Amino acid sequence: MQTERFQTTQTRTREIDAGLRQHMLGVYNKMTAGVLVTAITAWLVSTSPMLMQLLLGGPQRYIVIFAPLAIVWFGFRPDKMSSKKLMLAFFGIAVLYGISFSAIAMLATADPTFGMAVAKAFFIAVAMFAGLSVFGYTTKADLSPVRTFAVMGIWGLIAASVMNIFFQSPMMQNVIAGVGIILFSGVTVWQTQDLKEMYNPSYSKEIAERLGWAAALNLYISFIALFQYILHFMNQR
Repeated sequence: MQTERFQTTQTRTREIDAGLRQHMLGVYNKMTAGVLVTAITAWLVSTSPMLMQLLLGGPQRYIVIFAPLAIVWFGFRPDKMSSKKLMLAFFGIAVLYGISFSAIAMLATADPTFGMAVAKAFFIAVAMFAGLSVFGYTTKADLSPVRTFAVMGIWGLIAASVMNIFFQSPMMQNVIAGVGIILFSGVTVWQTQDLKEMYNPSYSKEIAERLGWAAALNLYISFIALFQYILHFMNQR
């Protein structure tokens, strides 16, 4: 009898582990798709002078820059929206980031040196993100305190970034980039652990998909932030 119970428990554990791996893979696939959409959008817009002028040629560029934040805050509600609507919102954010990055893509195409800096920053961001995610997945330490520290820090980072739009201080930008790398590294580690702990095999497919899109968005934003801040330092070399 005890042997049967032990075997049943082992089977159940293997099923949960397999389900967790599938769920995590699905989240990272969603996030990767978002990064690809951003890259493709940046390339398409950067190769069209008309689109560059239309989207980034005047004050409207600030709408493009801040629109992703508006969607995240007001148009991305996993508790109320269906998984299909969350998917549309996610890729909408990815497209908007791609439009913002089109200026970077245009400069990278025109200047081989800057293009190399972009490539290096991207691969460094990928390596950092992968390492941080592995640590967040495997560590046994409780990373919940990191969330409180990181969230408070990011709010301060946003405020400093907005202020620096007007002051244009290179020193402040260096500080913002350095602190940003630290904060979003912490966020990536915590988010990975939180994603793992939130998995529940009893959730319906719809609920699991909603959580998956929410997690993919969080990880996508962290990766994009890491890339931007790393690129800032790579471009100074």
